[in-house]
Amino acid sequence: MRNEQEQNPKKIRLGISVGDINGIGLEVIMKAFSDTRILDLCTPVVYASSKFAMAYQKAMEMKDFSFNFVRPNAKLMPKKTNLISCWTEDVALNLGQETAEGGTYALKSLTAAVAALKNGEVDALVTAPINKHNIQSEEFNFPGHTEYLAKEFEGGDALMFMVADALRVGVVTGHIPIAEVASTISEEKITHKIEQIYNSLKQDFNIRNPKIAVLGLNPHSGDKGVIGKEDEEIIKPAVKQAFDSGKLVYGPYSADGFFASDTYKQFDAVLAMYHDQGLIPFKTLSFNKGVNFTAGLSVVRTSPDHGTAYDLAGKNEAQESSFREAVYAACSLYKNKMEYNQLNENSLAVSPQSTKKWHSK
Repeated sequence: MRNEQEQNPKKIRLGISVGDINGIGLEVIMKAFSDTRILDLCTPVVYASSKFAMAYQKAMEMKDFSFNFVRPNAKLMPKKTNLISCWTEDVALNLGQETAEGGTYALKSLTAAVAALKNGEVDALVTAPINKHNIQSEEFNFPGHTEYLAKEFEGGDALMFMVADALRVGVVTGHIPIAEVASTISEEKITHKIEQIYNSLKQDFNIRNPKIAVLGLNPHSGDKGVIGKEDEEIIKPAVKQAFDSGKLVYGPYSADGFFASDTYKQFDAVLAMYHDQGLIPFKTLSFNKGVNFTAGLSVVRTSPDHGTAYDLAGKNEAQESSFREAVYAACSLYKNKMEYNQLNENSLAVSPQSTKKWHSK
């Protein structure tokens, strides 16, 4: 007899990795799913340890929440927050501290969730924050989730795409030192990122004719070469090439006034040259509701836009809103991607009804 999940294909099975076990990952997971209305959208599957989860919950004194502990390959409970144990050994709880164990078991959770996604046991992935230092190992030698998942799902140079309502910001260079940004950007790389954003807006957000803004690298976009030549010699040609190919791509815009003047509201997405250029204004404008989406993969992965927050861990003060938005986004993006793929397979034009933009719940 088919279970409820099989009878209701709209109910998405959502794999969830817990991130650094001494951070706020499990806290925001439990708080987000304490509002059981979210279970109408998805069936969450958390990859952790039943022993550790109970110890964490006890330390947080979160008495009104409960996981449904299930064995691997066992039936999921559609109206519960399911947890599958991916380690059985006892692990010390050191909330708020950076430990080697914090990284080791963050990776165990992540690899279990990724394996489940590859095997079709879950439909999409939401990752709680990792510590990029203590997770480093022979198995994980990457600057962050984005690069790791690009390797696991053959996404090449995947796109870090920050989304919140109609605000969407991508970056040309992600987790690299500022000193390396100017030498890393190239006309080819910018063209590639524009293409990734364009394809994602169409496939993942159902926007038929996306309009994209590109930011300059230097102050005032270089002032025609007075403050650097990258804007004139690298960025402008990439923008022109994209525009000449029929895409609505404009720029480069001076980054200092672009967001302050609300110019960003005229576009479906913005391409920044480097991490902080895009993420500082994004996080300022979307505080507690921003989502990190890894575009360019064959699968959907989202995460909250904050870190492990050791300073809050164990105090029951962490805000779960960004994690909740990551759940909503994963569900919406997965449905959009499936719809696009189905229409593409059937060689049908996208209907006007499917051009709506994704918005947070």
